Amino acid sequence: MFNFVFLATIEPAAIIVLVVLLLIILVYIGTRIKIVPQATEYIIERWGRYHATWKAGLHFLVPFFDRVKRTYDVRGHIKDFIILKEQVLDFQPQAVITKDNVTMQIDTVVFLQVTDSHQYLYGAENPGFLIEQLTATTLRNIIGELELDQTLTSRDLINERMRIILDEATDPWGIKINRVEVKNITPPKEIREAMEKQMRAERERRESILIAEGKKQAAILTAQGEKEANILEAEGKKEAAIREAEGRSEAILKVQGATAKGIELVKQAKADKAVLTLEAYKAMEKVSQGQATKIIIPSEMQGIVGLASGLAESLKDVKDKPKETKKEKK
Repeated sequence: MFNFVFLATIEPAAIIVLVVLLLIILVYIGTRIKIVPQATEYIIERWGRYHATWKAGLHFLVPFFDRVKRTYDVRGHIKDFIILKEQVLDFQPQAVITKDNVTMQIDTVVFLQVTDSHQYLYGAENPGFLIEQLTATTLRNIIGELELDQTLTSRDLINERMRIILDEATDPWGIKINRVEVKNITPPKEIREAMEKQMRAERERRESILIAEGKKQAAILTAQGEKEANILEAEGKKEAAIREAEGRSEAILKVQGATAKGIELVKQAKADKAVLTLEAYKAMEKVSQGQATKIIIPSEMQGIVGLASGLAESLKDVKDKPKETKKEKK
C-alpha cells in the first residue's frame, strides 16, 4: 500500500528519468558481456595490469575494474583481440647487394602464427612492423654472403636460413615463423639482358645437340635396318640352299632306294644270267645315246659285245651269199 502511494506521489518526469537510467545501466552491463570467437583470444587488464587471457566462449567484464587490452595485429591494425590462425605478411621488394657487388630487388613472404597472446601483447609494440624490418636486415646479411649465381640458384637455402633466424628472433614475442619464401628476385636490367642472351644461346645449343642426336639416331637406325635386311637376305639364301640340298639328297635317296628295291625284286624273281645281261645291254644302249664321247664298258659285258659283233658279221655273210649265186648262174 505504501509503495503504490509512493509511486503515486512521484511526478511523471521522475519516472521517465528512472526508466532511462535503468535502460542505461542495462545497456552498459550488456557491453560488459564479451563473446570470444574461435581461434582468437582477448587480453584482460584489471586496474591497468594483466589479469587474464580469455579464450573462445562467453565472458563478463567487471564494470569499472576490467578492460580489454587493445593491440596491433601483424598487419599493423589495432584490434581488441589476437588472431591465433596462421597469417601471411607480404613485404615490398628490398634492395640487396650480393657478394660480387650486384644490386637486385628481392621481395619475400613470411608465414607466421601467434602462439602466446601474453608474450605477443607485452613482448613488442607492433610486431608486424618489427618482423618486416627484421626480415629486410636478415635478407641483406644472407645475400651479402652469396654471389649472383648462388643467389639465383639457392632459394631453398635462403628460405631456410631466414626462417631459422626470424623464428629465433620472434620467439620472445610469442610468434612462430612457419616458413619464409623468396617470391621474386629481380637483377639489374643489363644483367637480365645478359642472362636472356645466355639462355637463348643455351637453348640454341641444346636444340643443335638434339638435332644432331636425332640425325645420329636416324643414321644408326638406317644402318641397323640395312644390316638386318642383309642378314635376313643371307639367311634366306642359306635356307634356300639348305632346302635345295636337302631336296637333292632326298631325291638321290629315293632313287637309290628304288634301285635297291628293283635289285631286290630281281633277286626275288631269281632271274638268270641271260636276263641280267640283257638288262645291262639295254642300259648300255641308253648310255650310248647320251652326249658322252667315251663309254666305259664293264668286263662282264665285253663278251656280249663281242658276241653281238660276231652275230652281226654272220648275218652279213648270209645276206651276201645269195647275190653271188645269182651272178654265177648268169
